[in-house]
Amino acid sequence: MRIKALDHVQLAMPSGREADARAFYSGLLGIPETVKPPQLARRGGCWFERGDLKIHLGVEADFRPARKAHPAFLVDDLDSFRSMLDAAGIAIRTDEPLDGYDRFYIDDPFGNRLEVLTPRQPSSPD
Repeated sequence: MRIKALDHVQLAMPSGREADARAFYSGLLGIPETVKPPQLARRGGCWFERGDLKIHLGVEADFRPARKAHPAFLVDDLDSFRSMLDAAGIAIRTDEPLDGYDRFYIDDPFGNRLEVLTPRQPSSPD
């Protein structure tokens, strides 16, 4: 037996902030919200899914943002994505280089760390 795939990532959020989650994950990042099963919906939080990309936010009573642990989102055009985030007033942080990737970090409305990256294009020989 071995693990086949990652089904979803769950991040924590504070109670009552579902509107902020929707504005950020669906409105800004463009990941559609999906309906949570009724037995889980009463707990609060939101689920955002598009194909294999599944980010679930669950309410945590003693909420503390994930400052080190994080999901990493692949994008096609890092510069355009950065421009969109800049226009929305999202703070962008750079970090040490990662071989083969260009990347930066942002925080969701609750302070959870998110990485955004794209594979670096091989440089053409001159």
